[in-house]
Amino acid sequence: MFVLLNLRTNMNTPESYIPILLQMGVAVGFVALTLALSHLLGPRKKTAKKEDSFECGIEIQGDARFPVSVKYFLSAILFVLFDVEVVFFYPYAVNFKEMGWAGFSAVLAFVAFFLVGFIYVWKRGALEWEK
Repeated sequence: MFVLLNLRTNMNTPESYIPILLQMGVAVGFVALTLALSHLLGPRKKTAKKEDSFECGIEIQGDARFPVSVKYFLSAILFVLFDVEVVFFYPYAVNFKEMGWAGFSAVLAFVAFFLVGFIYVWKRGALEWEK
C-alpha cells in the first residue's frame, strides 16, 4: 500500500515516462517493420491495369482536372467555420449552472462575434451562387 501511495506522489519523475517512450518505440517499430515486410514480400509485377486509378468500380471518364468554382471552396470553408463553432457550445451547455452570468455573457460575446462574421460574409455575397 505504501508503494502505491509513493507512486502517486512522485508522478513527475523521468522514470514515469518510460512506459510512454516504450509504447512509442513499439508503435514506430511496428510501422517500420510492417512497411519493410510489405515492400520485401509484396508483388513487384507492375502492369498498366494495376497502375490505373480505381474509384468505386466506376470506369474512368475523362480528366479529373476540371475547373471548379471558388464559390464551392468558399462555401465549404464557411460551413466548416460555422459548424465547428457549435462544438464550443457543448462545454457551456454542460456547465451552464456553474458558469453563471459570466459564462452566459461569454457565450453571448462568442455568438455575437460569429454573427458579425456571418453578416459580413452574407453582405459580401459569398453565399450567393447565381453570380
